[in-house]
Amino acid sequence: MDYKISGLDPAGFAHLVALPDNRLATQGVIRMTADAYPGFPCRVTLDDARPGENLLLVNHCSHDGDNPYRATHAIFVNEAALSPATYRNQIPPALDRRILLLRGFDAAGTMRDAVLVQPGKGDPAVRKLFVDSAIDHIDAHNATRGCFAARIERD
Repeated sequence: MDYKISGLDPAGFAHLVALPDNRLATQGVIRMTADAYPGFPCRVTLDDARPGENLLLVNHCSHDGDNPYRATHAIFVNEAALSPATYRNQIPPALDRRILLLRGFDAAGTMRDAVLVQPGKGDPAVRKLFVDSAIDHIDAHNATRGCFAARIERD
C-alpha cells in the first residue's frame, strides 16, 4: 500500500507573514522564534524549524465537516516555507521523531480506527491502518501536545 504525506500549502498563511505582531494578535496568531531543534514542527515543511527561524502559531482546522470529529488546534508554520513538502512511502522528520496518534477516517469523515505510535514506527502503523479499505485517510497528531501533524493519503 503506497501512501503520501504532504505539508500544508503556505499560500494559506502568506497574508500573515508581513503583519506586525500586534496585527497578528487581533487574528489570534502568535509569531515565535525557534530556540531549539527539534521543538517547533512546521506543518508546511514537515520538519522542525532551526533556531532563529520565525514561525506563526495559528489555529488550523485539520478535519473539517459537520460531524463530531471536526478538529481544530494550534500548529506552527515556518514563515520562510515556500512550498509544501511531500513524502511518499516515508514518514517526514517532524513526525518520525515524535510519538504520534494516527486516526483513520472513512470518506464520510468518521473515525474507523486509531493507533498510538512510538518514534520511528510510523510506516508499519500507516500501512496497517490502510489495510482497512474503508479508511480514506489518516490524520497524524502529536500525542503529547495533541496538535495536528499531517494528513496521510493513499497514493
